[in-house]
Amino acid sequence: MASIEFVKVSKVFDRQPVIQDLDLNIEDGKFTVLVGPSGCGKTTLLRMIAGIDPQTSGSVLINGKDVTRIAPGKRGVAMVFQNYAIYPTMSVRDNIEFGLVNNKVPKDERTRLVETIGTTVGLGEYLDRKPSTLSGGQRQRVALARAMVKNPSVFLMDEPLSNLDAKLRVQMRIELIELHKKLGSTFVYVTHDQMEAMSMADTIVLMNHGVIQQEAAPEVVYRKPNNLFAAQFIGVPPMNIAPIGEDKTTFGFRPESAVVTTEPGEYHYSVKGTVVTREMLGSETIYQVKTVDGQAFMVKCPDDRFHVDQVVYLGVPADKLYFFGTDENRIDEQDARYRELLERLWGTAHG
Repeated sequence: MASIEFVKVSKVFDRQPVIQDLDLNIEDGKFTVLVGPSGCGKTTLLRMIAGIDPQTSGSVLINGKDVTRIAPGKRGVAMVFQNYAIYPTMSVRDNIEFGLVNNKVPKDERTRLVETIGTTVGLGEYLDRKPSTLSGGQRQRVALARAMVKNPSVFLMDEPLSNLDAKLRVQMRIELIELHKKLGSTFVYVTHDQMEAMSMADTIVLMNHGVIQQEAAPEVVYRKPNNLFAAQFIGVPPMNIAPIGEDKTTFGFRPESAVVTTEPGEYHYSVKGTVVTREMLGSETIYQVKTVDGQAFMVKCPDDRFHVDQVVYLGVPADKLYFFGTDENRIDEQDARYRELLERLWGTAHG
């Protein structure tokens, strides 16, 4: 196991700064997920840890040791790529033990490691097959097993599930969580899929334009987003946001926090609207409600009671409301502005 630390790290591509003076601590033994839109810098950070694409300035430390001048193969890390990077002409066994052969590990030890780890990832009966005979999920397990035989202190994973279908992604997420618990190693996982981040992470590092927007446990990022970007990136559908007045201050609420009724209710924020779209998803239904003042809100309901073009009332309790200042940062409940904005929103809805 190993901790990872970025100290004042910057990265420049073609004279364009991608990351500037970034500080980040990744805890030993945790499953840390770097998440954000394409081009936000998350894969760049992963490649710095691996030593594939070193930083322009600053330091990367693994277990307190600066690895800036240490070759990738000597860092005690293993990387699993999006495209698996397995050799199609080799058997599963040969793929897994390839690195061991290069490192001159004795044959008996290689056989023991390959068979033990092959069984661990559910490939015991496939060791003598070629990758072309395997499913996408099984090929991903080959890539994982090849990383595991190195006994690394850090596993680096760059969107490893993005080539799998939706059902298999869910299954592999569960398997990766279980594998992390079994190994106890430090996992650093990159994805643009916030659902993956929420379901797998001990800690989420949310990035945008090379800047860390929030670093916290999934439930904290969801319930107490630092800013508008975090509020709208995490959550499906994203948080509803609307202006209060003309000073660029905004309020928001999660789609599942709103209550839809056919009659006005006693809620802090209440507005009349019309159902514009309806998505019935089995255990829940998602409606888009367009209000009388032209706002469009997404609402997630456990029941399926309303139809398109129906006039409804949308209500949100006070404790489910969020407020964001002109700087787009969330206004904390202890801030004097919070009470003022609650009162302003009440006046807007009930005035």
